[in-house]
Amino acid sequence: MKTLLFAMAWLLPACLVLASQPASAQLYQSRAQQAILIDMETGSILFQQDAARAAPAASLVKLMTAAIVFDALKQGEITMQTEFVVSEYAWRTGGAPAGGSTMFAELGSSIAVADLLRGLIIQSGNDSAIILAEGLSGTEQEFAKRMNRFAVTLGLHDSTFGNSNGLPHPDQLLSPRDLARIARYIIEDHPDYYGIFAERDFTWNGIRQTNRNPLLTAPIGADGLKTGRTDEAGYGLVGSAMQNGRRLIAVLMGLKTEADRALDGRRLLEWGFTAFDAVEVFPAGLTVGRVRIYGAATGRIGAETKTPVVALMPKQSRDALEARVIYTGPISVPVTKGDKIADLEVYSGNRLIVIAPLFASESVATAGVLKRAVGGVGEFLFGWL
Repeated sequence: MKTLLFAMAWLLPACLVLASQPASAQLYQSRAQQAILIDMETGSILFQQDAARAAPAASLVKLMTAAIVFDALKQGEITMQTEFVVSEYAWRTGGAPAGGSTMFAELGSSIAVADLLRGLIIQSGNDSAIILAEGLSGTEQEFAKRMNRFAVTLGLHDSTFGNSNGLPHPDQLLSPRDLARIARYIIEDHPDYYGIFAERDFTWNGIRQTNRNPLLTAPIGADGLKTGRTDEAGYGLVGSAMQNGRRLIAVLMGLKTEADRALDGRRLLEWGFTAFDAVEVFPAGLTVGRVRIYGAATGRIGAETKTPVVALMPKQSRDALEARVIYTGPISVPVTKGDKIADLEVYSGNRLIVIAPLFASESVATAGVLKRAVGGVGEFLFGWL
């Protein structure tokens, strides 16, 4: 992994335009032990508080279970009408005998995926989660392995999974940063199923239960996602809301009371909608740096933006900006113009505010044997530069 840091040259004018008095601290204070707030469209991180630290997350884990089920539906592995049988393990561990969150699935009955998803999302059923896990992977242990493989695909960096439901497990720790990524994936990739998160109640086995997300009844445009609570995790929330075409995702973990969760979740989203302006940091089609390539006559290739890079900046106080080109290199040829070759990370002070993809500004073919050999020697001698 190589990092090209550039806070001078062509970036300096942007710093001068966007900088005012430096912000010595974030302008929002959260009751949560850990938290993050991101803008859906730009990926800008508006607020974070110990957001990369993994900790017990209780039923927030069910978002990962839902994401995998949504993927299985999209890929045709199952349908909403597919039925899974309620095993004794699912019934005893997550059902009525367990005394936790449950959809009250009956032992030995068969339940359609459409109903299990509502039991999972609306009622936060531990039995729902286990039934889905066993139906897809045979056992919950195998499903946990699938969760960890999927975590790699999603680019989760801090989290590991031990079960489908969020009950205490020594191998299960999640970070707010990764939970925000899961939520963003669900909203972006599975809009057809996302609406379930906004449903207010669900009745199964004659028992009506209401959605536990306190944001759904607040006048802030909220339509998801999930709450969680255990003694070790405290009260947690992953929430999303949309106002005037802007969607924000908030994650709060480690709150002390249910009331704190409801109040802090609402206030954080309200603050996010009112305290920031959208600022174009870099225009579309701008070459922001040159990355090393191997196997070509030239030693570097331009990395450019395809669309404008937009970040949300605080209205009241702004730090100077710093940008970094992140890539794994040297990059092997051939490279076609428009191939994704790097990421652009933009920081405001020490806060990562946006990540945007960068693309090859030109096509580069493979060089002849002699030039490749010379390039290889050069990379060996000077690749650290």
